[in-house]
Amino acid sequence: MKLLFPILLLLFSIKLSDVPVPKQGVYFKVSKVIDGDTFHAQISYSDVISVRLTGIDAPESRASQHKEVQYFGKQSSDFLKSFLTGKYVRFEYDVTKVDRYGRLLAYVYLKDGTFVNELLVRQGYAKAYAVQPNSKYASKFVAAERYARQNKQYRDW
Repeated sequence: MKLLFPILLLLFSIKLSDVPVPKQGVYFKVSKVIDGDTFHAQISYSDVISVRLTGIDAPESRASQHKEVQYFGKQSSDFLKSFLTGKYVRFEYDVTKVDRYGRLLAYVYLKDGTFVNELLVRQGYAKAYAVQPNSKYASKFVAAERYARQNKQYRDW
C-alpha cells in the first residue's frame, strides 16, 4: 500500500503540457498504426508519440472496456496500416494540440502532399468529425464524405 500512493501520484502528475508537440513542417516516421485514426510516430531517436488524426473518426477496430469493435473497423485500420506504416509525415495543428489521452491532435500530410485525414474520409475509411474548437478543415471533410457517398465508397458504420 505504501508503494501504491507514490505510483498513483506519479501517474496523475503527468500533465498534457508534458506531451511533446513536434514542429510543423518537419517529417517524422510512422512506426506503428493503432487503428483507423491513430498511429505512433518516431519524433527522435528515443521518443515515440501517439497521434490522433484531427477532424475525422474511423470505426473502432479493437474492443476495450468502453468500446466494442465496429463494422468496418478492421478494414479501416488495415488500410491505414498498409498506407502509412514506415512513411514519413508532417503535422499541422489546429487550436487544441493534445487530447485528454495525451495524444497529439494533428492534420497529417505525406511528403508528396497527400492530406491523410481527407483521403481516409474521401475513400470511406473514416467520417468527418469536427470537435470544437478544432474545425479548420471541417467543410473539406464534409465535402470528402459527400464524395464518398456519391461514389459508393461510404461505409455507414
